[in-house]
Amino acid sequence: MLCALGASVCFGTATVLQAIAARAAGPGTESSAPASGGAASGDAASGVDAALFLRAVREWRYLAGLALDGVGFVLQIAALRSLPIYAVGAALAASLAVTAVVAAWLLGVRLSGIEWGAVAVVCAGLAMLGLASGEEGDRAGSTALKYAMPATAFAVLLVGALAGRLPGRARALALGLGAGFGFGVVEVSVRLIESLAPSTLVTNPATYALLLGGGAAFLLLTSALQRGSVTTATAGLVVGETIGPAVVGVVWLGDRTREGLEWLAVLGFAVAVAGGLALARFGEAPADDGAKAEPGTP
Repeated sequence: MLCALGASVCFGTATVLQAIAARAAGPGTESSAPASGGAASGDAASGVDAALFLRAVREWRYLAGLALDGVGFVLQIAALRSLPIYAVGAALAASLAVTAVVAAWLLGVRLSGIEWGAVAVVCAGLAMLGLASGEEGDRAGSTALKYAMPATAFAVLLVGALAGRLPGRARALALGLGAGFGFGVVEVSVRLIESLAPSTLVTNPATYALLLGGGAAFLLLTSALQRGSVTTATAGLVVGETIGPAVVGVVWLGDRTREGLEWLAVLGFAVAVAGGLALARFGEAPADDGAKAEPGTP
């Protein structure tokens, strides 16, 4: 659980840094919003903007966020090797509590009493999960599941391509859900890779699912952070990366709780995710290039 919490700290801090960098690198930063009825260049009509990612990586804050993501990913892999997916997923959802605290520090966003309460709720949910979580499942995963992962990762890319055709809030939700499902593919794929031997990695479909799912998730998340309703996108991200992988872990990989504590695990999972969703607005960066937001402004 310590590795999962460490990953949560890394991902939560990275979110704030990447949100600021993505807004600074995105088109139309000269004005707070595109002209009414007009497109803010071809990027605004697309769900996934690969060029945005290339612009964002020139920002030191985005690079720092990527470095933290790398550390977090290593910790996430270590956690997935010893904990059920549902426990790791809930811990990653709790990264929004970290995001909220870091946003208050770096962006000058003031947390209300209710929001500090949501941070405490997240911590309480994780404590319940820590007490109830059993060993990771001992099932290797079927061949069909291994092939389903790259297919799901490819579907994530399609979601991003189609998201540009949706209106603003629906587009943000689609981008967030797509990114969440992409990260969920990564979580499940880690469990489906039994050996790190090169010969085994090359022949395992889960290897390609991990790479494709992670790449697709980063593209969608970067686009979501640059576009309007990042709060909605972040909520979609939390739902996508927690519920789906948790179901796969329990149904197909044999993840279980400690005997008699199923209710505590379900309650802890629900409480942690609900607290994270309550803090979803802290995925938002100010529209200007890293300038501090007014107190209380999302």
